[in-house]
Amino acid sequence: MPSKEEDRCMENIRNFCIIAHIDHGKSTLADRMLLTTHTLSERDFKDQVLDNMDLERERGITIKSHAVQMDFILEGKKYILNLIDTPGHVDFSYEVSRSIAACEGALLVVDATQGVQAQTISNLYQAIDHNLEIIPVLNKMDMPSAMPDEVRDQIIDLTGCSREDIIEASAKTGYGIDRIMKEIVRKIPPPKGDPAAPLQALIFDSVFNSFRGIFAYFKVFNGEIRKGEKVKFVATGRIYDADEIGVLKIKFQPRDVLYAGDVGYIISGIKSAREVKVGDTITHVSRPCDKAITGFEEVKPMVFAGIYPVDADDYEELRASLEKLQLNDASLSFVPESSAALGFGFRCGFLGLLHMEIVQERLDREFDMDIINTVPNVSFKAYTTKGEMIDVHNPSGMPEPANLDYIEEPYIIAQVICRSENVGPIMTLCIDKRGTLKNQLYLTSNRIELTFDMPLSEIVFDFYDKLKSISKGYASFDYHMSGYRKADLVRLDMLLNGEMVDALSSLIHRSHAYNFGRRVCEKLKELIHRQQFDIAIQAAIGSKIIARETVKAVRKDVTAKCYGGDITRKRKLLEKQKKGKKRMRQIGTVEVPQSAFLAVLKMD
Repeated sequence: MPSKEEDRCMENIRNFCIIAHIDHGKSTLADRMLLTTHTLSERDFKDQVLDNMDLERERGITIKSHAVQMDFILEGKKYILNLIDTPGHVDFSYEVSRSIAACEGALLVVDATQGVQAQTISNLYQAIDHNLEIIPVLNKMDMPSAMPDEVRDQIIDLTGCSREDIIEASAKTGYGIDRIMKEIVRKIPPPKGDPAAPLQALIFDSVFNSFRGIFAYFKVFNGEIRKGEKVKFVATGRIYDADEIGVLKIKFQPRDVLYAGDVGYIISGIKSAREVKVGDTITHVSRPCDKAITGFEEVKPMVFAGIYPVDADDYEELRASLEKLQLNDASLSFVPESSAALGFGFRCGFLGLLHMEIVQERLDREFDMDIINTVPNVSFKAYTTKGEMIDVHNPSGMPEPANLDYIEEPYIIAQVICRSENVGPIMTLCIDKRGTLKNQLYLTSNRIELTFDMPLSEIVFDFYDKLKSISKGYASFDYHMSGYRKADLVRLDMLLNGEMVDALSSLIHRSHAYNFGRRVCEKLKELIHRQQFDIAIQAAIGSKIIARETVKAVRKDVTAKCYGGDITRKRKLLEKQKKGKKRMRQIGTVEVPQSAFLAVLKMD
């Protein structure tokens, strides 16, 4: 096995990640580095080589973080560079924080055509908190619309670096890549660690292989790990054999031993993704470390939605599909639930809206599942009059109004970076969503950072789409949780002929309930087909009806055969028809088309 003495020297190892907003050229830069270091031959090369999911390629986003080792020779000395790739989207910020914790330095990549964006700033602050060495890179310099001077000023304001420190580059053409590689070796410090201490390694990611189970990716902080040793995962308390360990080139390369500072993988026949938690610590069973690496958290879902099969017979197939998906995505959680309108399905927890969209798309593509989604909502805390606290994930779990004392909802700190001409409409949008403006900061003469305090439930619906359309796609948005607060929320039920349709219920702020109920009623009136009897569509809060629409019955003209004569003959026929309609309404059921559920999801 290739494990030369020079490879073991910690002085020659550099661990770094790339921080960038979506579509600022992070994956392209990683591709270019792989080619420059000959980790990948021109023949095997394809764009976005680290993004191996079709969805990642199409959308130009990194969903799953990856790691890759490169060998780089500078002034006759061989260096091992470990690139720990990170997802750029706000939903995966915990994975980003663990990847950052496994590094000693970071490349801050900023698009020269767009400037600094919101997610770049939040990830940069995380990197600075972990004392990472920051190397600023101005990417896409080959573009005609590049604004190098303006963006350079933004980077200097943000990081406090000097003008000479900023590397001009173009990942697409390869310009500036050599200088980036040299700066990584010169500026980023080698990992610190005690090779003689007990083993302490941080898991920063895991992938599922259908033949060999879960591969856990880790960085060794202290000590060393050898093939065949018994190891313990601290957070789960489980013990495994290290069947195979190795380093991550484009393909896995087994090794007999990994030392402090190394980044590698471990295979120990684990079959369930729940057993490998990102942020967990690996240590030896015989000689454990004193304490786990700090920063471990259970990943908490933020947005909940029901997923139901269109055809009730596909329920078991949907369960199997979700279980397989969970092997690749440990942050997805689901529990079975049933609905009177939709039958049996699952209540799923997601990290955020993008995560939810990706799971739905993958169910459709990879497993060919036809599904119906219920309205996405967040997790509330309901306090009863007896002083109990109940976690409410969907409206049907809400205690009765008589037993309810108060409800708390999650709040976020939202940062929006936009052009100065869009400030007015964006402020209006955020204030309509019950946000309060906390801070307003001019980054440059034309770009403003707005900080809002707002409820998470207001952004899970259509906030992001509206923000993009108001700003013509230029505003960027980032958020983090700030805690729970008391809120005046009510459960809005939709009734069809007095029967509640639980899949259309939603928890909503009292001030928005009337307008929303009115709009849902109007939408359902358009979508529900006329029946042989009148259908009453009502929106209700508890026993109080706040909005109503009626779908009129399809009627046969029973009086057509009466020519003239006494009016009582017509009335007799109409009364007879009325009785029939009344009886039909008592036994008739209303079919709610699937388009109605989808329309309520996409309510403007």
